[in-house]
Amino acid sequence: MDDRIVTSQATDEERRVDSSLRPTSLADYVGQEKIKENLKVYIQAAKNRGDVLDHVIFYGPPGLGKTTLANIIAREMGVNIKSTSGPAVEHPGDLAAILSNLSEGDIFFIDEIHRLHPTVEEILYPAMEDFQLDIIVGQGPSARTLKLNLPNFTLIGATTRAGLLTSPLRDRFGVISRLEFYQPEELCRIVIRSAGILNVSIDEEAALEIAMRTRGTPRIANRVLRRVRDYAEVKADGHIDRNVAAQALTQMEIDSSGFDGMDRKLLLLIIQKFGGGPVGIETLATAVGEEKETLEDIYEPYLIQSGFLDRTPRGRMATDAAYAHFNLERPEAQPRLWK
Repeated sequence: MDDRIVTSQATDEERRVDSSLRPTSLADYVGQEKIKENLKVYIQAAKNRGDVLDHVIFYGPPGLGKTTLANIIAREMGVNIKSTSGPAVEHPGDLAAILSNLSEGDIFFIDEIHRLHPTVEEILYPAMEDFQLDIIVGQGPSARTLKLNLPNFTLIGATTRAGLLTSPLRDRFGVISRLEFYQPEELCRIVIRSAGILNVSIDEEAALEIAMRTRGTPRIANRVLRRVRDYAEVKADGHIDRNVAAQALTQMEIDSSGFDGMDRKLLLLIIQKFGGGPVGIETLATAVGEEKETLEDIYEPYLIQSGFLDRTPRGRMATDAAYAHFNLERPEAQPRLWK
């Protein structure tokens, strides 16, 4: 999975390079128009009141700009941002150390917030509601609770699995926003913008060709742009036109629907081995040699949202669009359930 060019998970290289490609204001941020319009209102209202922004949570597939939006909010509010991830905060003391070092109005960003340890999450509740930390001093009958006042802050959480958030945590967020996959026209604008920052010469048609094959995800679009740039520098004159882009994408085995070899393997397995489905997720994971969670978090979201895969109570099923993509006819007989 790690070597897939169309994976929406960030690589170490991208964490370094993409910082220069990320927009720094809502005006520069392309796509997610409804979320942007709402954030503009919430941010301006908070600034007019001289108050902190309500706690915010962004959810949706990886690579759509949740971390970027958190940093933009901090910049628009004119405050600092402290960032961490759910797995990194292992003990309540770790959280207390971070919160006690925040300044008035700061943003505290937690990526993968659904992976917070339950004991850490419980400490977070009074911090979010009352801006206080409940610290237990001592043990046994002599233990007592001290309340530590915190500066007013805004917690921004990001998650790819909103269903794993506990109700008490989710209910404490005042702004809940789901990020959607991008349209090709939006990704085209992102590719052209990124090409300008990277000093890459590219035609609009070539940018659209890249956009149409990058699964509605800006992170993938920027990654593919860099690889197409490499191809153009070695195989062409450095300029990316539509033909150069198409040749580079074909060499990377990214087809017209944005599928790579693993996507095709997954869909063809359902169609050819399991008669189109339904097939249980455990069986499917075993057949492709991946973890169940990997299929659910990495492979399925794009295939489902783009209409090639159905997730039903009885299992996964290939859609008519999947059969059409491979020029195959759907069998008329309803297959049995594969558990």
